[in-house]
This record gives sequence, C-alpha cells and structure tokens, in this order.
Amino acid sequence: MTRAAQELYIAQPSFSQTIGRLEEELGVPLFDRQGRQIRINQFGKAFLEHVEHIFAELEDGQRKVRDMAGLDQGQVSLMVTALRLMPDILNKFLALHPAVSFHLSHGSMLQMQHQLEHGNIDLCISALPIVTAGIYWQPLLTEEIFLVVPPGHRLAGRGIVFLLDVAEEVFVSVPVGDGLRDLMDSLCRQAGFTPRVLYEGNEPAAIYDLVEAGLGLAFAPTIAWTQAGESGETWLHITNPCCHRTLGLAWHEERYLSKAARSFRQFIIAYFEQKVAGAG
Repeated sequence: MTRAAQELYIAQPSFSQTIGRLEEELGVPLFDRQGRQIRINQFGKAFLEHVEHIFAELEDGQRKVRDMAGLDQGQVSLMVTALRLMPDILNKFLALHPAVSFHLSHGSMLQMQHQLEHGNIDLCISALPIVTAGIYWQPLLTEEIFLVVPPGHRLAGRGIVFLLDVAEEVFVSVPVGDGLRDLMDSLCRQAGFTPRVLYEGNEPAAIYDLVEAGLGLAFAPTIAWTQAGESGETWLHITNPCCHRTLGLAWHEERYLSKAARSFRQFIIAYFEQKVAGAG
C-alpha cells in the first residue's frame, strides 16, 4: 500500500482512506489483508477490469479530441516481432509524414496481445495471428524459414534438410514467447523431437555469431533476418515439415486510432503488398 501511494504521489494514510471508502461503497473488500501483506482478491480483480476499461476509454477520447483540434503532431506506438524490418518502413513513411513520431518496441506474442487489449499500443506486427475478441489481424507476408548451420557443418551445402535430421543438434534461438520460437518448437514437435536450446536472445546478429562459432543451429526467416547474416551453403531449406511463417498487422477494432496511426496502418499494408508483388 505504501509503495502504491508513493507511485501515485499520495500520502499513504489518504490512499488507505480512499481505498477504505471505495470498499465501503462497494460493500466488499477489494484486497485480502494479512498483517503487513496486502493482495488484490477476486472482487478487486473484477473491479480492476472495469477501471482499466474506463481509463482506456478516457485515453481514446483524448486522442480523438486532439485529432479534431489538430493539437497532436502525430504519434504512433508500435510493437513488432521483427525489428529489422522497420528501418526501411519508417524511413519511407517519415519521408511522407515528417511530423509523426514513433514509440517502437519489441515484444512477445502475449505482450502484444496484452498491450493491444489495454490500449497501450496502436499497432503491432506479429509472426503469428493474435486471436482474441476485438483484435483484427491482417496478414501481410508469408516467408520461408531456413535452417542456418555453421560453416563446415556436416549438413552445409546440402541445400535441403529433413528437420528430423537435426534432432540431436543444439540450437540458438529467440526466447520462448516470441512468435518465431513458438513456431520453431511447434515444427520440431511435428518432426518428433523437442529442440535443445543452448542460448536465447533477441538479436539476430548475436544468434548468427553463435552459429558461425559452431555453438548451434538456428531458424532464420528469409526476409526479416537476412540482413543480419549471409545466405549460401549454410542456409538450408527445411522439409518435412515445410517451414513458413506469416507476418501480420494487428490493431484493436474498438480502440480509437489517431490520424497518424491510421495513416501508418494503411502505409504498412501497401508497403507489404508491393513487397509481395515484387517477389512474385
């Protein structure tokens, strides 16, 4: 309770009195108190859902009014699973809309879903569909996933590999919860094994360095990761099962999107449509 009061810049006694009055008005306790320990209970959690919804509605209203009044210079909050795609996208968009600013972050699938549900981000680009009420997921691009092996590896130069052929190998990978990792684990299970992961990290360049050093194998998306390393005899097509993933753009249909966010959403969709047409 003391820490919460400090974060809100409210004196602890006043904060406790406010909580007490709220509980009295509701007729139920919102917290379980055991000595100096205090934990939110089932009533508190149920009430919190509505409070968060109210604050999200207020934020939506603020965005809408700023848009109407022309007070907002244009801000877009975006969470992505593949940061390496963003420099070219942002450069081209900002050339058209230089006054727009971005808050860009990397997140897992669960983080993306949570942030969208609570209105903390405008858009996200994910490697797997986000299937939950109110969130729309627009497919953007399907890309092949390669297996990258160290130079001189027994499979280097083969061109194509059955996934079961690497069941006894060790892997370097993005963390659990990342769309690519979830896909890797699923594909390996389909092939009949659980991958042994030596190292987890978010940086493609670091993962490539570890593969180059002979410390493991890695799954690498064709488009999102190729800038971090080099293709060639160490990049193998995977078969049985075939490995692909679809990147998609997600947003909450019941949240207000600023003019800047709507413009960026339209730009991203058009950007990938051109990319797909060029690849075809």
